[in-house]
Amino acid sequence: MQRRTTAAALGVLLTASVFTGGIAAAAPATAAPPEGITHEENDRVPEGSVWTEHYFPSTDGVELHADVLRPEKLPAGAKTPVILSVGPYFGHAGQTGPEGFTHTGPSARFNDFLEGADLFDEGYTYVMVDLRGFGGSTGCLDNKGPGEQNDVRAAIDWSASQPWSNGKVGMYGKSYDGATGLMGNNLKMPQLKAVVAQESIWTGYNYLFSNGVPRPNATGTPNSYNNIATIDPLTDDTSRYQANARYEESHPECLSENIADNYEPDPNAAFWRARDMATMAKGTTTPLFVTAGFIENNTKPEGMEQFLKNHVGPERGWLGQWDHVRGNDRVSDGRLAMGREGWFDEVMSFYDQYLKGEKPTTKYPTYSIEDNLGEWRAEPTWPTPDRRVTVALGNGTYVDDGGAAGVPYASSPSTLALPKSYGQWDMESAPRLEGLGATRKAASPSPSSDAASAEPASSYLVWSDVVRHETRLTATPRVELTTGAAGNIMVKLWDVAPDGTAVMFDENVSLVKKGRVGFDLKSTDWTLQAGHRLGVEIGSITTGSWRDTPSGATIRVTGAILRLATESTAEDVPTAGERSPFLDSYIRAYTRTFPEPGTPRFRL
Repeated sequence: MQRRTTAAALGVLLTASVFTGGIAAAAPATAAPPEGITHEENDRVPEGSVWTEHYFPSTDGVELHADVLRPEKLPAGAKTPVILSVGPYFGHAGQTGPEGFTHTGPSARFNDFLEGADLFDEGYTYVMVDLRGFGGSTGCLDNKGPGEQNDVRAAIDWSASQPWSNGKVGMYGKSYDGATGLMGNNLKMPQLKAVVAQESIWTGYNYLFSNGVPRPNATGTPNSYNNIATIDPLTDDTSRYQANARYEESHPECLSENIADNYEPDPNAAFWRARDMATMAKGTTTPLFVTAGFIENNTKPEGMEQFLKNHVGPERGWLGQWDHVRGNDRVSDGRLAMGREGWFDEVMSFYDQYLKGEKPTTKYPTYSIEDNLGEWRAEPTWPTPDRRVTVALGNGTYVDDGGAAGVPYASSPSTLALPKSYGQWDMESAPRLEGLGATRKAASPSPSSDAASAEPASSYLVWSDVVRHETRLTATPRVELTTGAAGNIMVKLWDVAPDGTAVMFDENVSLVKKGRVGFDLKSTDWTLQAGHRLGVEIGSITTGSWRDTPSGATIRVTGAILRLATESTAEDVPTAGERSPFLDSYIRAYTRTFPEPGTPRFRL
């Protein structure tokens, strides 16, 4: 293990000069590499780079900390494009908790990207900035709010204005630091030339609540970020870094306010309107490269269609049937988690095009999309429906009892146990598969969707006729209905095979009052095979994916409709990709056996 003993002192010298505005004159082309720490001097510094620390101001008196990695082989004055990541996970001691480091150094969060893309050999500088309240930055946490948006603005501006920057910035991230990339897009800053955002949320509200109903992590996630914000710095961090890292010790109100402010069930509250990234994307033009797993249980595809519709700039996307993974991740047997080769090649082609002005040598699909059959296709955009239809679901009755009166299909607890820390996750670390294991009662006395002679169950089913040809359901389904009493409602979409085997592939919930209500389900891209039918389940919330309070009311539903976007598969253009491994795990966890279907209510 190697570590230069003067690292802390050098950090103080560099950061002080940067914060006060002092900038050394640019060195001539023959100058030595810039001052800083190399891998030979500190094994936490990626090979081929030189590490320095810097500080600069944001709004509200906040001081932001940045770790900068410059190509070691370049002279100090060489100007390069900058790849920027902004988030809560770049603390020197660890990403989501202490990682046992014996000495300080830059975060290894995206070392896979730095190495896999040969970023330094390709002539890029990499910058990691701690959001307010995290790592070496001061201030109170402000989950996706105006404060964090200002931090992103300050980070882009600072990165573009440094003497070693050519003024062109790209952003890279996954999950939370993917969301900061989307924030950057929304700021409409000319210095930001491209954003790569993997498995991001698209709007702040939906990560903690669904139409008034809290998710299990509604308090656990803010508490988790409080824990990240209060990770102790390392003993050899600079005195300035250590003081900033302990900001919450002298400002304990930051932690309590973070819990209280985020617990706001009303999606229309000012708190959440200020964090509605999908709406804020209206008219934005920054080139975007996004990934999203339609069936993942962490950062779900809610608000995605709205965001992409509002964004009018160039787009690239990998969308498919995976969980909360990176484009280059592999599962234990070596298969790619997303099922598609070439993540870093495509990302660097994207950056080279928009940050260096280089014409791509490989033509990539605008969108590469995997459906539930494991088949990949190329699309010019997403979604690309052939038609949008509204189907009538009729009337029905259910008991809002959380499942006590049973559901109209065989339902046994999942064999996949939930993590012990269920509900205490951050955006990067969450249950990988929730399953349907929290159903509260095993069966229903009646397979009928709306039988007046039967006692109402916790939910009821409405059936489509069988589809004659493969029919893809795409975009964002929406349900509208009238309820006769206040309580909770859950709507699930099921792909039902001829033998009664059914896979739940979309769902959402809402609080309801007496009267009309409408809400979106998750965005989807699911193909019904010929001979299958769509089952729509309406009823009480019967899974553990929400922290609902059953009303106990018997709720009559009338005038229910479902708005769908459908697409034929006949003209699909295949593109490279294998079946993502998570898809089979998902299907096993979300499969149930249905009764003989009742009279079809609608046709697709």
